[in-house]
Formats: sequence, C-alpha cells, structure tokens
Amino acid sequence: MIEWFTWVQVVVACVAGIVCLVAGFSGRLPNDITVGATALVLVLLLVQLVVAIVAPFAGNDPTGNVVEFYIYLISAILLPPLAVVWALVDRSRWSNVVLAAAVFAVAVMVYRMLQIWTVQTA
Repeated sequence: MIEWFTWVQVVVACVAGIVCLVAGFSGRLPNDITVGATALVLVLLLVQLVVAIVAPFAGNDPTGNVVEFYIYLISAILLPPLAVVWALVDRSRWSNVVLAAAVFAVAVMVYRMLQIWTVQTA
C-alpha cells in the first residue's frame, strides 16, 4: 500500500459519507451526486487493488497477514456496489444514509488495511 494514497481514500470516503448523510437527512432521494460519490470510492478501491497486487513486485511487501488484508480489500470493494443497488431499489431518503454508512465503513476498512500492510513483526 502507498500511505498517501490510503489517506486520500480515507478523506474521499469521509467527504462522500458526509455528502450522503446531508442529502439523506435533508430528505433528498439518491441522485447523481450521492451515487457518484459512492462510485468514486469504488474506483479508488479498485485502484488500491491494483496497487496491492503490484506493490510486492516493486519491493513494497506487506509485513502483516496478507490473507487478512485481501479479505478486508475484497469486502470493502463489495460494499459500495451493494449500497448503490440498495439506493436504486429503495428510492427513499434513507438510501442516502445507507450509502453514507457504506462509505464510512470503507474509510475504516482502508485505514485498517494500512495497519495490516505496515505492521512490524518482531
């Protein structure tokens, strides 16, 4: 993992979550902004997947449990599309809150992936 890219992902996910929360609590239905913000989080996760595959070949080996890292990554990749499907099926203001919950969860998971990747073993 690249540390600065991880922080970009966390910030983008938190901003997307705030946008979705504000839209949800103001009574708006899911729209291009909330779904697009969630899609941006997904695109960054897919880039992270590529980085995680290429990084060991560039000398950036994980020091933590690789299986745990990839379970977090695959789970995080699944959250945004599932939340978007929810938002498209249940077109209510609460769908934006679901989108927010999903991207906030992704932010936490990405931070945890950084911890797993960079943990120092004794």
